[in-house]
Amino acid sequence: MTDVKITAASFQKAQSDQSKNQEKISAPSLTFFQDAVRRLRKNKVAVVSFFILVLIAVVAFCAPILAPRDPNAQNANYANLPPRIANTDIPGFRGKSKNAAGVETNPYITNNVPHDRTYILGTDYLGRDLFSRILYGTRLSLIIAVVATVVDLLIGLPYGIVSGWKGGRVDTFMQRIIEIISSVPNLIVVILLLLVLKPGLSSIILAIAFSSWVTMARLIRAQTLQLKEQEYILASITLGESTWKIAWKHLIPNLSSTIIIQTMFSIPTAIFFEAFLSFIGIGIPAPNASLGTLLSDGQKAFRFLPYQMWYPAAVLCILMIAFNLFADGLRDAFDPKSD
Repeated sequence: MTDVKITAASFQKAQSDQSKNQEKISAPSLTFFQDAVRRLRKNKVAVVSFFILVLIAVVAFCAPILAPRDPNAQNANYANLPPRIANTDIPGFRGKSKNAAGVETNPYITNNVPHDRTYILGTDYLGRDLFSRILYGTRLSLIIAVVATVVDLLIGLPYGIVSGWKGGRVDTFMQRIIEIISSVPNLIVVILLLLVLKPGLSSIILAIAFSSWVTMARLIRAQTLQLKEQEYILASITLGESTWKIAWKHLIPNLSSTIIIQTMFSIPTAIFFEAFLSFIGIGIPAPNASLGTLLSDGQKAFRFLPYQMWYPAAVLCILMIAFNLFADGLRDAFDPKSD
């Protein structure tokens, strides 16, 4: 039996190997955005809301392909037809409705509509296909909301950064401008702009963006005031980096979470505001369809033909709820203090 010589160096080597194994990181390192995505995936409600929004957006922007008919094509003989799906017996889609006396009738037979001609969601008072109009109306409302939010971002982001970075009299002057704009109700500002501008898509976008960038600017300013006191910002200033380079390399990346969250909250607000303007008659001009115009047309016959209002109202509610739930999930995901 051979003798094994044990020295003090053997113990030191074993202790060194053991300490190295303890210092190894078992989980892979994650960037801030990777960690935010991981948090977001754990929020099942936000994930479901995201897929609902994607589905609605894809269907809406594929309206020229999916719409069975021209959304503006009128046919007085097919006016106010109830929803009907051929060769089915689904309640609410049988093509039957009740008249003012409460008697069930079949307008498809009364109006001599061909048996192979069906309207999934019925028609409006001018005989236009409601399903096609909802597809095009949802697309138009999404376009208005997204473009208005981008304009809001392009104005509010640089305004907030300049105000927070400069400080002093410049900040005071810029904040007084924001206070003046905020003191006037948004509805009055939008109505005045629509009276001056020609009614249409661009006018609605400018009107919504003009009154909604203030919130973005205030949030960005508040974050900039905090960030410009950080050590890495002060080091960049000491090294002689230009203000624009500091803003692009340091401020905007650190403001990204605030930008994303506020943008996601701005989109449903813009959708609702556009729907409200169109509902009261100062939004999208006829014959173009938006969710607001569809609600406005549907409420006129809501007592006897409720489906004309229920379907666009359902789409609007789903959009609003999904956007807000997804925005809540993003806020929780980008907040490092959240559990």
